[in-house]
Amino acid sequence: MRSALALALLLLTGAANPADWRITGQAVQGGLVFGTAPAGTRALSLDGVPVRLAGDGRFVVGFGRDAAPVATLTAELPDGSRELRLVQVTPRNWQIESIPSLVQPTKDDPEYDARRAVEVARIAAARAGVSDETGWAQAFGWPAHGRISGVYGSQRILGGVPKSPHFGVDVAAKAGTPVLAPAEGVVRFAEGPLTLEGNLVLLDHGHGLVSAFLHLSRIDVKVGQRVNRGDVIGAVGKTGRATGPHLHWAMNWGSVRVDPQLLVTGTP
Repeated sequence: MRSALALALLLLTGAANPADWRITGQAVQGGLVFGTAPAGTRALSLDGVPVRLAGDGRFVVGFGRDAAPVATLTAELPDGSRELRLVQVTPRNWQIESIPSLVQPTKDDPEYDARRAVEVARIAAARAGVSDETGWAQAFGWPAHGRISGVYGSQRILGGVPKSPHFGVDVAAKAGTPVLAPAEGVVRFAEGPLTLEGNLVLLDHGHGLVSAFLHLSRIDVKVGQRVNRGDVIGAVGKTGRATGPHLHWAMNWGSVRVDPQLLVTGTP
């Protein structure tokens, strides 16, 4: 009997009907993988999480910052059988900055907590649901031109206390610099300022892939509006919790926070 590791390696190398699966993209922590499921697949999941299938069997899945080394795609076939494809997820090195001497004071602020809870719930509701939009399958472009001032996955440890990782890429630019749709989609949220995000736009690219654009100085789109790649959706600003004008571009696949910088080439 093969061990679990041997079976994993067998599946990973594609020995189990390799021609049935087509996988591309970056199977790394924070990355997105695009693929085509075996013909006739009636349902697909990644580690038990349902995955949206296009009519031609194409799909996209995402891996978080701390994703496990191996993920399992499961295709349910018309005869009731299942076909597995293991995906090896490559780890990444993160920019970690430790400042033992810097301790951030904490204080209770019930008023802020109450306001923030409402904002978080409204953002989550706007992200909820998985649409059939097709922007996820397009080539993505940079949403703003400027200097990269922050990267996905970086983290500070202040006084021995790890702070939340940075889940996005920051582009520093002058206030008023146009922010463009990186790919087509439908606007799901367009308002502010919120306490943390400032003026915020959420753009649904379909199949659970949603871009977020934070700290905008203005918003030029409305909820329900369809935009194409390159359309202006707002402008760079420093609204919300920001120390200077920049665009924070974040991206989610469902509840998984992924690295949008992996979808674009070159510099902004």
